[in-house]
Amino acid sequence: MRALLALLRPLALPVTLIVAVSALLLYMDSSARTAAAASTVPRVAVIQHASQASLDESLKGMLDTFAAQGYVDGRNIRLQLFNAEGDIATANSIAQQVTDGSFDLVVTVSTPSMQTVATANKQRHVPHVFGVVTDPYSSGVGANRENPLDHPAWMAGVGSMVPVGEPLAIALAMNPSMKRVGLVWNSAESNSRAYAEATRAACAKLGLELLEANAENSSAVGEAASSLVARGIDAILVTGDVTVLVAVDSVVAAARRGHIPVFSLIPPNTRKGAIFDFGADFTQLGAIVGQMAIEVLQGRKTTAAIPILNVVPEKLFINTVAIAEVQDRWRLPPEILRKASVVIDQTGEHAGPAAATAPH
Repeated sequence: MRALLALLRPLALPVTLIVAVSALLLYMDSSARTAAAASTVPRVAVIQHASQASLDESLKGMLDTFAAQGYVDGRNIRLQLFNAEGDIATANSIAQQVTDGSFDLVVTVSTPSMQTVATANKQRHVPHVFGVVTDPYSSGVGANRENPLDHPAWMAGVGSMVPVGEPLAIALAMNPSMKRVGLVWNSAESNSRAYAEATRAACAKLGLELLEANAENSSAVGEAASSLVARGIDAILVTGDVTVLVAVDSVVAAARRGHIPVFSLIPPNTRKGAIFDFGADFTQLGAIVGQMAIEVLQGRKTTAAIPILNVVPEKLFINTVAIAEVQDRWRLPPEILRKASVVIDQTGEHAGPAAATAPH
């Protein structure tokens, strides 16, 4: 710019013209610096498969972690959120968009989101961090259960499969006469298939009969639950099936008509009427995924160097109001109540006894 001004002065051009040219050059120089700075700000795509409580809580935990680490959208990071709202065609379209090279990192929440991005990303290899996935090893993305570091180099994340035997044992402690458990699930979801297999094994070990009904979409969930109630089950178990979780209200409604309870592996379905949830603290799980994403962004770790492990920060929710509705057969033993992190009663939702002893 100085060289150009030096050339202009001998021409005896009007001062106003020289000032105008100077202002233009300054603007162009500033715009170039701004564009260069913007190009160094990482672009991160965050995808969830549906609007559902556990996924929403995980997303909040992740974004809160970004904020706590000083990442502000529009200043030192550019975040773009996507939600497929349970539609696979939309999920595939989003996956193609976020792996086209315009993002520096993709973070997915849920098994279907992980799978669609993994499929779209096979050629470009955009760094991908995933979470809220039941069983990444059986989902077809290339993770090896026997060797947590054996996975595609551009992917990393955590599984969060809850041991099904534990909630079944809680249910038996609440109702020792429980014999038949119902399960609604969608066979098209690999996460649901993993839980169905685990539930069969756990029920067989505990001497329980498992009755199953398939629901290929959320509109079919209520009818599937009603069919189980008509077959004389003692309770309905809800696992990490996104199709069922989106329509969990219809499961609870069908169970109430049959005067039987619902219990789940996915907090916080107690807010929907389940008698208890034993599963992951999804806000904390989201924070773990967020921290992993930050380490990748900062270059402290590569996705290739991160082992894919199963991580379940356990949390027990209890709904005493829902238990009271089936109190002739179900009770709340004191030893179970002591393990509760959250209790819902007639006055609302409160921290449970376990919350007072939890590490901070």
